[in-house]
Amino acid sequence: MAKILVLYYSSWGHIEQLAKAEVDGARSAGAEVVLKRVPELVPDAVAQAAHYKIHQDAPIATVAELPTYDAIIFGTPTRFGNMAAQMRNFLDQTGPLFAKGQLAGKVGAVFTSSGAQHWGQETTITSFHSTLLHHGFIVLGVPPSTPELHVIDEVSGGSPYGASTIAGNGGTRQPSANELTIARVQGAYVAEVAMRLMASPAKARAIADAVA
Repeated sequence: MAKILVLYYSSWGHIEQLAKAEVDGARSAGAEVVLKRVPELVPDAVAQAAHYKIHQDAPIATVAELPTYDAIIFGTPTRFGNMAAQMRNFLDQTGPLFAKGQLAGKVGAVFTSSGAQHWGQETTITSFHSTLLHHGFIVLGVPPSTPELHVIDEVSGGSPYGASTIAGNGGTRQPSANELTIARVQGAYVAEVAMRLMASPAKARAIADAVA
């Protein structure tokens, strides 16, 4: 059984909702899944004034635990076309893991959100990929044949790069059923690929050695 971490940062709860859908998808494929988040950097008073969703059920992750997973699915809102500072700060602490190649050969994927349609969703995901590639992750998105990616009669996030949602003005829009389905598909896809690699230890080891 593959062990998967869904690791996210969410200011107002939109990414948290997608993260839970990713968990559901990965579990439906037979994986053991853990949901955690990265630490908040914003002072409590500032977060409260900005109406952040301060209380979230997911516990805080540590950098040291990352090598214990077979796959990691990362979730972050877009900040001017890049990942949020909270996620960047967490990943910037993974240097020791990089030095030892401890994440090489693992499966990685990314999902995101933005305030308006488009507005940096794809650049946030693809720029996030560069960090994963430096670590030697096998990077996945969403299967392009997924029907929900081809919906054109409603506003929806989601692309072959990864699941996403549109938060709307002031964060009033919540993830749609279509967006949540795409997130579940991505979670299941990551789990399926991770389990295929586990079924072929020699192949997984060769991939890890090649990128380490």
